[in-house]
Amino acid sequence: MKLKTLLFKHFLQTLCIVALSLQTAVAEDFHTWSYHRDWDRLANLEYTLARSPLPKRGLYDLIRLEIVCKANQLQLIADSNSLITSQNQPFDFDYRIDNQAFVTIEMRTFSDSRRRAYNDEHAQAFAEALLNGKSVFVRIHTMLKKILSGAMPLDDAREPITRVLADCGIQLSNSSNETADYGLTEFERDLKRLPTTQQQQLLNRIRQMIKELDNR
Repeated sequence: MKLKTLLFKHFLQTLCIVALSLQTAVAEDFHTWSYHRDWDRLANLEYTLARSPLPKRGLYDLIRLEIVCKANQLQLIADSNSLITSQNQPFDFDYRIDNQAFVTIEMRTFSDSRRRAYNDEHAQAFAEALLNGKSVFVRIHTMLKKILSGAMPLDDAREPITRVLADCGIQLSNSSNETADYGLTEFERDLKRLPTTQQQQLLNRIRQMIKELDNR
């Protein structure tokens, strides 16, 4: 009898731990970028995706973004809790990385949804833009002339997005980063990757360079 009681208590403890772990994982999924593997039952096909966190409730609409790799095809998906437009209809989707200018692309709702839409043509450009910013702000122009909006941080977006790109055989080239102006954000990011001693050595060299420029 005691053995059965102990086993039952152990079962309940294990069940509570599993439930708590699942609850924590779901909570993190709402607040961070995350990588997933899923299965399309209709196509009998596995696919992967990077999913955005939800925007802050009360400030923005409930919008989630996904970068999907399915059948070696990259796709951008926007999922809204509100009506966008009729099924299989185009609409304008705006996005802005940090304080850059807005970019407008055309998205289209799925044939079976009024709240979920996709774009194939600009998916890679959008994904790469996310990798070069700290936050993204999006706007969805609905059929009712209402604009849905949302903002998501990009601090933890790099790892899941690059995994999805790699799943689709897309290798990021450094050429664009080398030709673009090197900004303070990129410098701070790269500086944090160095050991403390190398950070200080680099900062000392920069200080010396600034002094030399001032003396010219």
